[in-house]
Amino acid sequence: MKSKILDTIGISAAVLCLIHCIIFPLLMVIPLGISHNPYIDLAFLLIGAVVVFRITRQISSRWLKFLFWTSIGLILISVMADFIFEVHIPLIYAGAAGLIAGHIINFKNHKH
Repeated sequence: MKSKILDTIGISAAVLCLIHCIIFPLLMVIPLGISHNPYIDLAFLLIGAVVVFRITRQISSRWLKFLFWTSIGLILISVMADFIFEVHIPLIYAGAAGLIAGHIINFKNHKH
């Protein structure tokens, strides 16, 4: 049951992250006076990493663990590139999509 809650939190955070990553660049085109804040991306990364750490301790599927940690790694590379080089790498989209897919698969694999 605990893993189902973690999957729900993970799916929600990953979807919000993906929406943020898709909508925010469109908002920057409109002259509203807002700018990109990489700390929001870092917050999504930290939430995702905590949830993935707790879930991967409970699951036995190696390929699902690989999917989770690869997705976190892609997001980490994108966030670090933003902090260090001030460039936005689209790897964050693949990472968020991988987290969403991994959480949905893990959620469906639960015994009811």
